[in-house]
Amino acid sequence: MYKIALILLITATILAFNSCTEEGEKETKITNEKEMVTENFDWLLGSWKRTGEEVGKETFENWQKISNTEYIGLGFTMQNEDTIKQEKIRLLKSDDNWSLKVQPQDEPSLITFNMTSFNDKEFICENKALDFPKLIKYWKSENKLNALVSGDDMEISFEFERIK
Repeated sequence: MYKIALILLITATILAFNSCTEEGEKETKITNEKEMVTENFDWLLGSWKRTGEEVGKETFENWQKISNTEYIGLGFTMQNEDTIKQEKIRLLKSDDNWSLKVQPQDEPSLITFNMTSFNDKEFICENKALDFPKLIKYWKSENKLNALVSGDDMEISFEFERIK
């Protein structure tokens, strides 16, 4: 009788331990799923046109999702049906870190801004080694896409409406 009680006690302890371990694994999976949702920047996707642009100019951004770890964008300004400014943009996750890589038309290579914060509606990227911009922020507000580029004493705001 004593041996049966001991075996039942050991079995119950093992089952309880496994149950706690499985519960811990479930919590980890839920946390990881939340992190994956938070790292979704699909709110950028689509074609956007800047509001409040100078008379005679039109500025656009187009964003596409390449994978869960890469988005590409193209920003350009047109005047009199000519493209007068263009930049390529990549939002990329590498080694568990997100960065924004920008290549203005006059630059031979990408300029990297490391993501310093993000949530499901915005992100901020910085490169303090530059004169301007040091910070780039994107956020979604209702049906608008907003961007801010800033440096020491200068800020430029952008507001875009979705193009259908």
